[in-house]
Amino acid sequence: MAASSPKEVLDVDGPAAPPRRNGELVFAAPWESRVFGVTISLHRAGVFEWDEFRQLLIQEIGAWEKQGHGEEEWSYYERWQAALERLLAAKGLCSVDDLEQRVDQLEQRPPDHDH
Repeated sequence: MAASSPKEVLDVDGPAAPPRRNGELVFAAPWESRVFGVTISLHRAGVFEWDEFRQLLIQEIGAWEKQGHGEEEWSYYERWQAALERLLAAKGLCSVDDLEQRVDQLEQRPPDHDH
């Protein structure tokens, strides 16, 4: 599979389109840009086809919208991360339990630790 740039695979509009401001991608927190970068890197490395990820992202967004979240704030990149986690688990690359264990480990770090 030939490597593709984010511009070649990202939706500009529609349900899977990432947030943009003045045409540029917008990340509200460092973790958002990191999960974005990991996803693009895994795709470029041939781990998955972009449409596999895109379809899961659309499903995650749709499921969130159907659930009615009241006061919960919308986060595009939380849906992005959920789609990536599902894809990695489906491909047998990382189980949900492995991911949860790693999250627990990271949450134990001091708040000012940014790695």
